[in-house]
Amino acid sequence: MASAVAPVAAASTLPPPLEQLRHLAGELRFLLPGVRVGEARETTKEFDRETFWRRLREAAIAVSRAATTLTEVFSRLPLPSPQETQKFSEEVHAAIKAIIAVYYSLPKDQGITLRKLVRSATLDIVDGMAQLVEVLYVTPTQSPENLISYNSVWEACQQVPRIPKDNKAAALSVLTKSVDLVKDAHEEMEQAVEECDPYYGLLSDIEEDNSDNHGDEEDILGYPSNRDSYWSEEDQELIIPCLALVRASKACLKKIRLSVAENGKKDQVAQLDDIVDISDEISPSVDDLALSIYPPVCHLSVRINCAKLVSVLKKALEITKASHVTPQPEDSWIPLLINAVDHCMNRIKELTQHEVEL
Repeated sequence: MASAVAPVAAASTLPPPLEQLRHLAGELRFLLPGVRVGEARETTKEFDRETFWRRLREAAIAVSRAATTLTEVFSRLPLPSPQETQKFSEEVHAAIKAIIAVYYSLPKDQGITLRKLVRSATLDIVDGMAQLVEVLYVTPTQSPENLISYNSVWEACQQVPRIPKDNKAAALSVLTKSVDLVKDAHEEMEQAVEECDPYYGLLSDIEEDNSDNHGDEEDILGYPSNRDSYWSEEDQELIIPCLALVRASKACLKKIRLSVAENGKKDQVAQLDDIVDISDEISPSVDDLALSIYPPVCHLSVRINCAKLVSVLKKALEITKASHVTPQPEDSWIPLLINAVDHCMNRIKELTQHEVEL
């Protein structure tokens, strides 16, 4: 008789379904910091690339399946029983732990760049699942938020087969993203220069909205009469070599990417990682320069940001020159780009010298 009563008593002690979801969300959130800083697991076994990618794909499929089941059962009434909720929660938790374990099995010697991409994909899946569980316990049954959160998990799992499979492919992926970011920044800067007014669209809207305003136009924030919204002749003269420096940055990244594509070796993981690490600093440095040329322009800030960008570019070129992706450094394109970068910086120094002397 006691044995028959025991399961019923155990079931009655389970928390309500939504409380279990809240607890599950907290457990998933607790796993995130470990993934961000976690190291590869030490092992004496030889790394099997095919096995790793097969396990990672299977783990992503399991997470996607668990997310589908959880979303379906908590998007309709009645909600699952406490016992059913416990089962679903355990499946989700196990699937997430499994994909984290696969990530941890990727050794460092396969490349830091590759590990970062796998880590990022894993974090997207874990974070997406945590958000889905949070949404389900806050807004159970059918809700647009449920579908949006579920789609985020599904899309993150779909990205797993698209991750580059070796460190060279990973390096090319990251370098391509950097090229695109610098290209976008350069195009935005050129467009603003062509208009001779970075806030042209905004100010035109203000003019239209206030066309019937007979008050003092000088009091309208952002109105064209506010000269802080324009470039002076000195500003425009300074922007010319800044644009040239950003063009040189784009050229540097494109040539580095081409060298890695043509000459990069999959087994030279450390050198590829070094190239990616320094090249990854170019786009943020370009963004800092781009922001500093918007009025009111501080010429000293522009000079400082240009100097930082030049320092990053030269370091990236020197690391590339010393690596295996540049087999004939003495005849390479690198000295030409260094000269172009120096020329831009010298012109910027000339135009900002008065700011330094103040």
